[in-house]
Amino acid sequence: MRSYKAKMVEPIELPSRAEREAALERAGYNVFNLDARDVYIDLLTDSGTGTMSAEQWAAMIRGDEAYAGSESFARLAESVRDVMGFEYVIPTHQGRGAENVLYGVLLEAGDVVPNNSHFDTTRAHVVNQGAEPVDCPSPAARDPNSNEKFKGNFDIDAGYALVEDVGADAIPVVVQTITNNSVAGQPVSMANIRAVAEFAKDIDALFVIDACRFAENAHFIKENEAGYEDWTVAEIAREQFAHADAITMSGKKDALVNIGGFTAMRDETTFEHAKQRAILFEGFPTYGGLSGRDIEAMAVGLREAVTPPYVSDRVEQVAELGDLLSEEDVPVYLPTGGHAVYLDAGEMFPHVPKEQYPGQELVCALYREGGVRGVELGGFAFPGTDRPDLVRLALPRRTYSREHLEHIAETAAKVMETAHEYDGLEIVEEPPMKELRHFSAKLRPVSN
Repeated sequence: MRSYKAKMVEPIELPSRAEREAALERAGYNVFNLDARDVYIDLLTDSGTGTMSAEQWAAMIRGDEAYAGSESFARLAESVRDVMGFEYVIPTHQGRGAENVLYGVLLEAGDVVPNNSHFDTTRAHVVNQGAEPVDCPSPAARDPNSNEKFKGNFDIDAGYALVEDVGADAIPVVVQTITNNSVAGQPVSMANIRAVAEFAKDIDALFVIDACRFAENAHFIKENEAGYEDWTVAEIAREQFAHADAITMSGKKDALVNIGGFTAMRDETTFEHAKQRAILFEGFPTYGGLSGRDIEAMAVGLREAVTPPYVSDRVEQVAELGDLLSEEDVPVYLPTGGHAVYLDAGEMFPHVPKEQYPGQELVCALYREGGVRGVELGGFAFPGTDRPDLVRLALPRRTYSREHLEHIAETAAKVMETAHEYDGLEIVEEPPMKELRHFSAKLRPVSN
């Protein structure tokens, strides 16, 4: 049973199958191009799509809209210090704004950036600075049925192999994403965080954590890593960051808000440079492209994310969806992560070649069959990589009920029954920057 109740509701309606098929064709078989009103259950992302608490809404009333020196910013900075332990904070309009501000200061052309796995916008920001993103996922990440508890880990051996290949001077920054979104939302162990910090120190690089799901990661450490059973999620969360030099944060995840983010760091010189870049791209460094109302909600949300029972409710609901799908024999990446369930499209559509994007075909099939919108995170979203063809079903926070989860599982089961009818897709239009193509590219069925 959830530990909260609804105080506001929004009506939703399942369009007819004919309406869904027409909408999918208009969208160029890319669900990013669908209108929200045409979607019944929206699992495209958990970024900014959740339900805020009564305390967050109450805090918004006191939002200080001063251009500079806002009291709302002071409360956000205090939350970041208390929850994460960083002194220097720059708010941004969302996580990719934080990436732009920080990586625009730290990276230059020719640099190489290892990460346990870059997500799409992180990869694009690295490329945009003329640098090369390199993924160093744990070997266990390749096995969707492994019982390994921390498949999101950074492969330290791969990191040192990269150093041998390009030289330490080429690597100014080492990044770790917690939880590892591109590897099925899998958590990272505290031991691995420490090891990555030591690796970065050894090669004289800054250690940056992509912190957007830090509370979920802390929950998994408490549940699965020896020595942390008696720690609180808040204590573990802070310990995670004790090893990092800087962070980027999308507040739209584990700060529980609909808009906002920030970057935070320990070094004052880096902070001063980042502030100037923030002024150019985000706004004055005490509002960062946000209203005071938004900043107030984020300050409260950061604290709520590490307060029981929020995060256990969150992770347990994701596991519940995974169980329902497994009961229908839908191939699910196991164990389920903290924010989403990932379906194995390669196993569901084994007859569809990788170059015909079985993951994107599955995304379209889920929408066509039941009005469920997910997102492909395989060869279509990450061109030039050998990632498995996974489809992410990301649950918005504190939003859907058991009945919605049952509909999702029933929809996936129906797709399984008719899997032989799907032949894959081909791209007919894509943007120049392929790292971002899954946001706007258009496709068509190969049979056309």
